[in-house]
Amino acid sequence: MDILSPTLLVALIGVALAFDFLNGLHDAANSIATVVSTRVLSPQFAVAWAAFFNFIAFLFFGLHVAETIGVGIVTADVIDASVVFGALMGAIAWNLITWHLGIPSSSSHALIGGLIGAGAMKGGFSVIVAGGVLKTAVAIFLSPMVGLLLALVLVLVMSWAFVRATPSGADTLARRMQLLSAALYSLGHGGNDAQKTMGIIAVLLYSQGLLEGGFHVPFWVVIACQAAMALGTLLGGWRIVHTMGSRITRLQPFQGFCAETAGAATLFGATWLGVPVSTTHTITGAIVGVGAARRASAVRWNVASSIVTAWVLTLPASALAGAAFYLLTEL
Repeated sequence: MDILSPTLLVALIGVALAFDFLNGLHDAANSIATVVSTRVLSPQFAVAWAAFFNFIAFLFFGLHVAETIGVGIVTADVIDASVVFGALMGAIAWNLITWHLGIPSSSSHALIGGLIGAGAMKGGFSVIVAGGVLKTAVAIFLSPMVGLLLALVLVLVMSWAFVRATPSGADTLARRMQLLSAALYSLGHGGNDAQKTMGIIAVLLYSQGLLEGGFHVPFWVVIACQAAMALGTLLGGWRIVHTMGSRITRLQPFQGFCAETAGAATLFGATWLGVPVSTTHTITGAIVGVGAARRASAVRWNVASSIVTAWVLTLPASALAGAAFYLLTEL
């Protein structure tokens, strides 16, 4: 095991927090796109609302996702500074590319792909934990489907509940309800996504012999990661907001509430189960669900299909990038 100098260790933790910041920046659209596109909140208030609930998410969830990332993707004994650096830089590179292009890809799967690529480059494919990777791969397809189905059910339930309401009364109530659903979704986003960086930092500390009593996530790591993600969310990602909020389908407050609530329920369940899902996949599936509930033609399927293509490419592309950055550190 190579022991890093304190300066290099702090620098590497800084890279991890930079990824977490970019995760918040890149995935801010997931939390605020619907509430902005329905004009329930202005962009400035929406990002502040989302950032606050991103930050306090650690109060509501355990750290099961962080444990999955730390020891459930590649074996802990292969993790060293070069592997962590390769994984982070591979994920950051893919995030910056997709952010620049306005494509809502998954920061979570970019990190997992980077970790797989860097870990396999060091120790071979035998270091990959098949169960953890399989669980993550299944979630790539399952989480948007769950979000879509829940959104469809919610649209039906809410349509029945508002059947006797006047259009203006239903719209006013839906706008108030969307404040709650946006808060819940931001909690789910902060609870699932920030834990991925927590797992990376914790396993780095573990590899350096700095964790007493076995693998765990120190409290200062929890706070630092939640704060970095909240700050990234506060600065927003407006290119992706446009794609998520209006290019897939046009949303009204009623549909926005259903999409956010369905997405939040999916994220809550995944986080409690310790499954590192993509908030991007989840909310996209939910938005498609509420659009399809009106009529199939309400969904711009060409936009949705381009997003799915980015999902499929994320794991292999970030794995290749992670492997390349690992080789650079070794050279």
